Amino acid sequence: MARLRVEIATVVVSNGPLPSLLILRPKNKERATEALPIRIGTTEAIGLAMGVDFQKSSRPMTHDLLRNTISSLGAMVKNIEITDVIGTTFFAKISLMTENGRHIGLDARPSDAISLALRAKAPLFVDERVMNIAGYPDFETAKREAQKENVAEFDKFVENISPSDFSE
Repeated sequence: MARLRVEIATVVVSNGPLPSLLILRPKNKERATEALPIRIGTTEAIGLAMGVDFQKSSRPMTHDLLRNTISSLGAMVKNIEITDVIGTTFFAKISLMTENGRHIGLDARPSDAISLALRAKAPLFVDERVMNIAGYPDFETAKREAQKENVAEFDKFVENISPSDFSE
């Protein structure tokens, strides 16, 4: 089962009728023009945004508590992976490793798994099949990549131009 390393492109926090969104983007340059949108609740989006910005609260948030508990029990968050999608429901797995090398997998909602991974500084992955099913082109990134390519082509053209190219 192939998987893609991803990063958070953006977290959209909505408090209106529209859902909040978590958008993941592959770190792989060959697939960098793709994105995976995941609908999440407003509370989950706020928790994610706090993790992205590394904001501290005066008391531990739920994901901080979970990270501290895992650490206190002698384990670490190895990584998280978005493993499946059925309809609009995504599934994630938190991979833990104990001090004696035992691997433990926990079923989780993607927003919770990613909030924990951010706090534990653990890598994020998406099963390639999930990206193929639920991903979409990231038009902004694709546009920027095309612009970079056009600028590079123009620079190459300008480097090879001489005054004689303009004479009659």
